[in-house]
Amino acid sequence: MKYLILMHVDPTVLENLTEEQQQLIGEGHSQFMATTKENGEFIATQALGDPSRSKVVRSNGERPEVTDGPFVEAKEFMGGFYLLDVEDEARALELAAQIPDASIPGLALEVRPVVFSDLGDG
Repeated sequence: MKYLILMHVDPTVLENLTEEQQQLIGEGHSQFMATTKENGEFIATQALGDPSRSKVVRSNGERPEVTDGPFVEAKEFMGGFYLLDVEDEARALELAAQIPDASIPGLALEVRPVVFSDLGDG
């Protein structure tokens, strides 16, 4: 079963990390990717750009229009994700707990099942 682990980022938390903490996070993510690849559970990961670089496409009632965005009144934003293929939800939660962000107060991981997937052929 496929699960998406969404990494929620609070930029204030990241700004206050020491250089050593940042290095440990990077190493932890590298180890997580290596382990899930070895186990055959890894499908993909992507890191996302800062929300200030985002655009939003939405209907204005007549046609879609593009605006700067997102205009969400929250300090957190989605910073990236892991897409995994695991046996069940328990395994997805077990793996999420191994991601370094799970140990840092102010950061969060959302574990969500994938209910439809089309990875294409390209």
